[in-house]
Amino acid sequence: MRNGFLPAIALILPLFAAGIGRADVAEVVQDHARPGYSAFSAATERLDQAAQKDCAPAGLREAFHAAQDAWMGVAHLHLGPAEEGGLSLAILFWPDPKGSGARTLAGLIREQNPVVTDPAAFSQISVAARGFTGLEPLLFDPAFRADDYSCALTKALTADLSASARALEAGWNGGIDQLLLEPGAPGNTQFLSLSESRRALFTQLISGLEFNAGQRLGRPLGTAEKPRPERAEARLSGRSLRNITLSLEGLRGFALAMNPSLPRSRKAFDAVLASARALPESTLADFGTPGPWQQGEALRQEILALRDTLRSELGPSLAVDTGFNSQDRD
Repeated sequence: MRNGFLPAIALILPLFAAGIGRADVAEVVQDHARPGYSAFSAATERLDQAAQKDCAPAGLREAFHAAQDAWMGVAHLHLGPAEEGGLSLAILFWPDPKGSGARTLAGLIREQNPVVTDPAAFSQISVAARGFTGLEPLLFDPAFRADDYSCALTKALTADLSASARALEAGWNGGIDQLLLEPGAPGNTQFLSLSESRRALFTQLISGLEFNAGQRLGRPLGTAEKPRPERAEARLSGRSLRNITLSLEGLRGFALAMNPSLPRSRKAFDAVLASARALPESTLADFGTPGPWQQGEALRQEILALRDTLRSELGPSLAVDTGFNSQDRD
């Protein structure tokens, strides 16, 4: 009996060492996605309630920041309604290299378009002018006058944003979450095995890091010879670096929900976050000068190194991997 027991242990131990058998998908759903979307929904509801009472920009900025803070915690999850219904784009459309959002907003205001009084019709306007992308200039750009139409537009945008947040929250409570948790169940054609659920989540994690490196940092960095600070995300509201830091915090929670036993990845995450937190918010706006540009490029390289650490540590523990991602650098 003893001789039969030892080989069994020898087979089981490597599985525990690799993390196989961990309820990683369930932990992501229960500890990361659901509470994250719930917090986002609550924050957008508070923003909308404040806007319906008083649409003055100065009084809405704090609630705007709180709602976008919450979004950064789950913005990397492009699954379910976020992808299928395009809701993630309607919440924050960026990058917008052609400036289509600003043109749409200007057109609505110029025409005094009555679409702002019809929530169903308003939800069909260009995603580039909805969500945080539409609200940011109204609340932070002095060029947008605080007249009656801008007030109605602000209220329409906050109501639309709150509706999008509720739809995402609903999608992670009896929707995409069940498909991830029950791969191969009758009718579940999206995920046929636990491996597919894990791979989908792991891909979201890696893509989230690559978006921070390649887009949130890569776009305003441009090149040392031609930096493009004007291309930074959330530039008008002064939260370009804040978005990166909060996104990294959310991704850290995501990774550790998948497997908390990641000593190298945990250390790498902490180092990257320390680097991001040490930079002043003005760093991305100052990419036109050598010092900030070098700091931004150093942070970008740290994020890419963190991605590689996760691929080598978390990926094997889940028995999954991802291929090349075009978001690696713009």
